[in-house]
Parts: sequence; C-alpha cells; structure tokens
Amino acid sequence: MRPRHKKNLDSRLEAVGDYLITLRNDSLNFEDAKKESHLLDLQALFGNDNPIHLEIGGGKGTFATTLAEQNPDINVLCVEKVRDVIVVGCETAKEKGLTNIKFLDCAAEYLPSYIPEKSIELLYLNFSCPYPKKSYASHRLTHERFLNIYKTLLRNGAPIYQKTDNMHFFEFSIEEFSKCGFVLSNISLDLHNSDFEGNIVTEYEARFSSQGFPIYRLEARLK
Repeated sequence: MRPRHKKNLDSRLEAVGDYLITLRNDSLNFEDAKKESHLLDLQALFGNDNPIHLEIGGGKGTFATTLAEQNPDINVLCVEKVRDVIVVGCETAKEKGLTNIKFLDCAAEYLPSYIPEKSIELLYLNFSCPYPKKSYASHRLTHERFLNIYKTLLRNGAPIYQKTDNMHFFEFSIEEFSKCGFVLSNISLDLHNSDFEGNIVTEYEARFSSQGFPIYRLEARLK
C-alpha cells in the first residue's frame, strides 16, 4: 500500500538535512548505475573510520536508529527510496541526537554509484517487499541481480542478515543466496521462539509477530 503523502514534507526534509543524503537520480537505471561514479567519502561523511553497517529498505528507521543508538562505535547507512517514509527515520535520529547514522534517499539499484566497493561491514535486509507475483521476482532484494550488487559493496567475509515474515520469500531467498555462492548459517524458522539474543524489532516485525506470524531469519556470507 502506498504511504500517504505527509504534510509539509519538503520543509520536514529540509529540517533534517544533516541526516539525509539525497541521491535520487531518476535518469539512472541499473546498468547506468554501474557505469556512473558519484562515490561518497564515508570517512568524511561520518568524521571517523568506524565500521559501516548498511540497511536497505529501512522504512521509518526504527531498526537503523536503534542500531545506531545501541552501537556508537559503528556508522549506520539506512537506504530508503520513499521520501514520505525516510523523513520519519531522519526525525527520530535528530530527536535522539545520533551522530553515527545517515539516510540515503535512493533505490538499491543505484548503490554502486554511491557506495565504495568493499566498504560495508554488515548488510541488513529487514522485511523487504516479497513481490509475490513471479513476474516481479527480479524486484526482490534477494534476487540474483541485487546479490551481485551486494557482493561488490561487502568487505571480504562480511555477512548479510535477513529477516522476513513471508515463508515463500524466505525459501526464494535461500535458493538465490545459495545459487550466488553464499553460505547460510543461523537459520531460524521462528525467531521469537528461538534462543537468539540481541534482536532489534522493526515496526513490521512487531506487527506481524503480534498477529501470530513466525519470523524467519538467516545469515549469509560469501564462500
């Protein structure tokens, strides 16, 4: 469902300009993004060389801002292409006075233009849209075309953490990860009834779990 257009969106985005990096370039497509280079200087952006954690599809920023707040020794990049949504995360970060988080306003296809290769220590895919129709499979953030993007961004041995409430999407993801050379570990078919510690609950996760849906989780690393 398309989010409602928020009142005074432009002025709200302007007020959180220190947190928002507007990378939107609607002239780019997937192939263009691999050719164009507008790489961010991440050390200058954060003012340090701490490890970079990346969340793609961060929604309202509940996970990313909590992660940044709990881990001041890491830097968090949160990617979200819907401006009506990303503004909420930026406002939360500002309210909390966080200095180790930035939000990127772009689609995942564009990331090779902006994020340097081998710069990401850990990547999170939390409750990505499952695009249930087979004809839209290439839009899923665990599709092969996206996994090949992540391969260029991740440091050697850096993991991808995925969570979802959708069993069929989870099964699809397992197949795609395996096909693309990733080794899977810590697979959970019911995260909230497991012994996993340190889970940060997202807004979608809270909703789905309260409705009795199991939460699926895995970790994937390149061989």
